[in-house]
Amino acid sequence: CHVVGTLLELKLDKIYVVIGNHGEEVTKAISDRNLDFIWQKEQLGTGHAVSQVKDKLKNFDGTVLVLCGDVPLIRSTTLKKLLDFHMTSDSYSTILTFYPENSTGYGRILRDDEGNVIEIVEESDANEEQLKIKEANSGTYCFNWKKLSQALELLNTENVKRELYLTDVVKIFSSKGEKISAMNVEVWKEVIGINNREELANANYEMNKRILKKWMNSGVTIMDPNSTYIHNQVNIENDTVIYPFTFLEGSTIIGKNCEIGPSTKLVNSIVEDNSKITYSIVFDSKIKKGTLVGPFSHIRPGTEISENAKVGSFVEIKKSIVGKGSKVPHLSYIGDAEIGDRVNIGAGTITVNYDGYKKHKTKIGDDVNIGSDS
Repeated sequence: CHVVGTLLELKLDKIYVVIGNHGEEVTKAISDRNLDFIWQKEQLGTGHAVSQVKDKLKNFDGTVLVLCGDVPLIRSTTLKKLLDFHMTSDSYSTILTFYPENSTGYGRILRDDEGNVIEIVEESDANEEQLKIKEANSGTYCFNWKKLSQALELLNTENVKRELYLTDVVKIFSSKGEKISAMNVEVWKEVIGINNREELANANYEMNKRILKKWMNSGVTIMDPNSTYIHNQVNIENDTVIYPFTFLEGSTIIGKNCEIGPSTKLVNSIVEDNSKITYSIVFDSKIKKGTLVGPFSHIRPGTEISENAKVGSFVEIKKSIVGKGSKVPHLSYIGDAEIGDRVNIGAGTITVNYDGYKKHKTKIGDDVNIGSDS
């Protein structure tokens, strides 16, 4: 999702996503974008993956940008620089290279005595001397499509993995004396790939730091960045305070002058201005202006808490509407209910919504006082 979002910022003519293993899940996750999905039925290597778009581009005569789906930290500004660099280099190919702290797992960039790129050797095929090379391949490239499509026909599986390597295209170009360029990425962590859970955790950490910095620079107070986690699609207005151990996920939107946390999780929810949520969980719900939620409240999907309402300690609300200025202060379950304005729900109140066969709604009018243990 991150890589696709970055590409959309570039406003490219077309984005093709080659999918294979777990392709249905990938399609579902990003199906709301303007993308063209292409199946790679057999995973025979990166060169084979790129060749799957040949039918789509048979009449295309321009530049293609190729990158992997497991480099979530890459920035649109970096890709724009790469495209601009390629357009002015008069090269068949431009490779985005980097110098990681540890080159293990990455292909190495081979250059001749004059510094020209002549080959990319995959780590599994590299000899002892080649493994000492620090400059690594990020897996991101610009190509002249016509030349690339011709070179793809010349790929073979004469390598350790018996795969069709896209990287072998570089050797094909250099053997014909064609120009190959390389641009080094300024921040190497931008292009780290993800192959295991440790690398995924490291990438999540770096992405979260980037997101937190953006919001702090936009006027949001984050009390402890080391214990706060915010997804990329979340939106927060200024002068809101985020306390420690808060998780903001999905398409959550938070208004101005709110206080969120500590120890709070919001998922796909809307919190309007001047609201406070503490030690609570909110899923797929709407919290309107000036509302207090928590501590220890569970707001389940389909709930709407209206202006200046209060949901207090150990309260669970599911698929219900709580009216303006109404209070559910403590120890209650409100399910499938409509509660009017200025209502007070006493401690221990339950709206019984299930008879074993069907769900039923409870409706409570305005200015009603419901006694405890009701």
